[in-house]
Formats: sequence, structure tokens, C-alpha cells
Amino acid sequence: MIKKFINLEWKSFFRSAAFKQNLAIKILMAFGALYFIVAFGALGVGSYFIIEEFIEKGKIVADNPFQVVNGFLIYWVFADIGYRYMLQKMPVANIKPLLYLPFKKGKIVNYALGKTVISFFNFLPAFFFIPFSVVLIAQGYSVIGVIGWHLAMLFITLAANFLNVFMNNMDKVFYPVLAVIAGLGLSQYYGLFDITAYTGPMFMFFYENAWAFIIPLLLFIVTSYYAYHYFIKQLYLDEGLKAVAKEATTEDLSFLDRFGKLSTYLKNDIKLIKRNKRAKMTFIMGFFFVLYGLFFMNDLYSSINGMKVFAGLFCTGGFLFSFGGLVPSWDSSYYKLMMSQNIPYREFLLSKWWLMVAATVVSTLLCTFYLYFGLDWWFGMLAGAVYNIGFNSSVVLWGGAFVKTPIDLMTTKKAFGDSKAFNAKTLLLLIPKLVLPVVIYYAFALTINESAGFIAIAATGVLGLLFRNKIFDMIEDIYKNEKYDTIAAYSQKN
Repeated sequence: MIKKFINLEWKSFFRSAAFKQNLAIKILMAFGALYFIVAFGALGVGSYFIIEEFIEKGKIVADNPFQVVNGFLIYWVFADIGYRYMLQKMPVANIKPLLYLPFKKGKIVNYALGKTVISFFNFLPAFFFIPFSVVLIAQGYSVIGVIGWHLAMLFITLAANFLNVFMNNMDKVFYPVLAVIAGLGLSQYYGLFDITAYTGPMFMFFYENAWAFIIPLLLFIVTSYYAYHYFIKQLYLDEGLKAVAKEATTEDLSFLDRFGKLSTYLKNDIKLIKRNKRAKMTFIMGFFFVLYGLFFMNDLYSSINGMKVFAGLFCTGGFLFSFGGLVPSWDSSYYKLMMSQNIPYREFLLSKWWLMVAATVVSTLLCTFYLYFGLDWWFGMLAGAVYNIGFNSSVVLWGGAFVKTPIDLMTTKKAFGDSKAFNAKTLLLLIPKLVLPVVIYYAFALTINESAGFIAIAATGVLGLLFRNKIFDMIEDIYKNEKYDTIAAYSQKN
């Protein structure tokens, strides 16, 4: 039975209309995975000795490095759950066709949940914990204690995997919890409250009592059991997989009429963001990027001027990258109808452009608090904003012509399938949009000064605005050339 499921997925991958794009993304993802494997492995080997050196210099107050690692494991647990929620997708896309075939529902669910167990998200922590455990044993720690502690970390990872299954439909819980964790991290950073003083002994308990790994083992068993029964109940066309019908509501968006023909598309996009859970999540996450620059507020990154440019692009362009990166996939469910009406591409693309520009302006205003950290940070934000408005907004739309991944707006998060708008594919498409401005910055900053670098980036954005019509002519031609391939891709059943 498992062989049949694998064979179906193999055929789905190679017969997809977006096969070339999917293959290229898989290759890029493989390189990204290799990078993280090497980074986590190096961290696992070297973190003990790095922390030990900090303790000797008095920069960290602790008895030993193992105590420090156990203290910060609470942040690893929440970070693991967080990036799973953002990036890890539910495993089965072709669930509806399988329900018409003589497959037992239990086997379908077992296969789907089994795929999550062998996910890269579960293997990645092992590249830290295995070498770190070996270093602990080499440093004279109890072998039995280290093995018990390591098994506890393994089962916590697997429990988080199945916990993500339930959290996949708990937006109202996830974001408040995320805010609390961020608050705890900031309070520890500024010396107000140290949560690691309480959580450290909890994780050390698994080392001091080797049998204690049974506790996370039981947690793993319980979460996997409930995940199985949760999806068994949802595995019906009239339950978890049905389209959710809600009472229709209307909004007064007449103020958009000043945009003429563009107002029709702008109204549709605003209604989509307000009414659709997936689009709303993308909208919210786009503005969370405003806080991204805070990660660079330390001695390591603040001294690297290029990081100010990088932070400026992300902080002001969160919505542009996340929502704009999936244009025109947001309209995939009725894209064929739009094309049959001979709708001008220029008006369609301009409406998306204005929406991204408006969101970028709002994000830039929200970034005003970076003035507290210095004018250089604020200049980095302004330069990134102008570049995003003038250049990246057009590049995002250009890239959208080749993104042929349909979005099922009628499928709720309870159903199997890709319900995440903010995923690994979207992140990979950010790479070419971020490298060029950093290169431009260093080309002028190293030869003249830092201010010249910021001005050069902003000037590139202004040039993009001046030549916007010419750029849109090229983008429009690309969309026309890709029109029928895009329709074919959106017509495929997931």
C-alpha cells in the first residue's frame, strides 16, 4: 500500500505542468538543507567549547556549558514549533481522489502522518544533538545520562511535529503565544526576567534521571494518537474537506473608485485579505517583518553595515515579498475565467503593484522607531523602502509569471494539503531580490562612504519608478507568453 502511495506522488511530481519549476526549487532546497545541516553540525561540535570560553571570561555566569544549553532549550522548543507552523506543510495534496479509491482511511492517514515523521524538520535538530551528545560524553559526562537526555530531545521533537497538526488551525492561540515568547526573550535580554533559570533545571532533569525520557515519549505517543484520530474524523468530503460556507458580508470600498478601472481589482484583493484565512495570515505576517531589524541589534551584526540594508529590505517589504510573491496564484481559482474575459494584463498587474506599494509605505512608517537606534538604521530603512517600491515591486510581479502554484482558497486549514501561504518556496524567491541591493551598497560604500551606498540603493529604486512603464511592458509580454501554461497549471487538480 505504501508503495502505491509513493508511486502516485512520483507520477504527480513528474507529470505536473510546473515540473521544471518544482525541480529547480527542489534543487535549491537541497542546497539550503545542506547549508543548515553543516551549520547545525558545526554548532553541535563547537557550541560546548564556545560557551566554555565565555564562562571562563566571565561573559556568561554558569557552572558549565551543559547548564547553559539546557537553559536555552526552552527557546528551541518554541522556535521549533514556530517555524513548523510557518513552513511545514500538511503532507497530502491528492487526498480527495484517494477517497474514491478502495483505500482504507486508516492507511491514508498513517501514510500522511508517517511522511511528517521523516520530514526534514525532524532530522535537522539531530545534526546538533548527536555531535553535542558525543562532545558531552567525551568531556566526561555520564553516558547513561547523556543517552537519556538525548532520547528526551528526540521525543520532544517528534511531539512538536504532531502538535503542529493541531496548531495548524489555531491562529488565535499561536500569535498571542508568539508575542509572549518574544516578550520573555526581550525581558531576558534586558535583564528584567530570566526564564531560563526555571526551565534549565527541567531539561537537566532528563540528564540526572535517565529514565525520565519516558515522559516526552508518552507525550509523543499521546500527540500521535490524537493526531491520527483527529484526521480520521476529518477524512470525509462532507467534513474536513468540504468548502466552508459563511454568511456573505459587504464592505463600503467606494473610496477606491478614484482609481478607475483598477478599483475593481483592488476591491477584490482587499476583500480577499479580510475574508480568507490564508490571505489574512499572509497580510499579518508581512507586517511582522517590521520587527525583523531587531535581530541585528547586537555587537556582531550592528558593526556590519550591509546588514542595515538587508534589514531595511525585509522590514519594509514583508507584505511585498509574502503576498506579492504569490501573484497571480491568489487568483488561480478563477484565473481561467478572467482570461476568457480578455482582461487587460496591465490593469490587473497595476492593481497588485499599488497594493504592494501602499503596504510598503505603511511598513516604512511603522519602522520609524528605528530612529532610536541611530540615523544610519533609519537611512537603511528608507533606502530599502524606496528600492522595494521602485524596483522590487516590479521584480516580484515579473517572478509571478513563472510561479504556477495554484492556491485553493476554499480549503480551510483543517483539511489536508498546502494551507500555508508563507512557505519555503516563497522564501527561496527572495534570494535574487536581496542580493543586488547589497552589492550596490558595497560598491558605493567601500569606494565612497556609507551614505553613498544608501543613496545608490534609493536611486536604483527611483530609476525603477521612472522606467516603470517600460518595465511593465516587458512584464506584460511575459505574462502573455506564459498565459496558457499558467492556465494549464491552475487547471490541474491538487
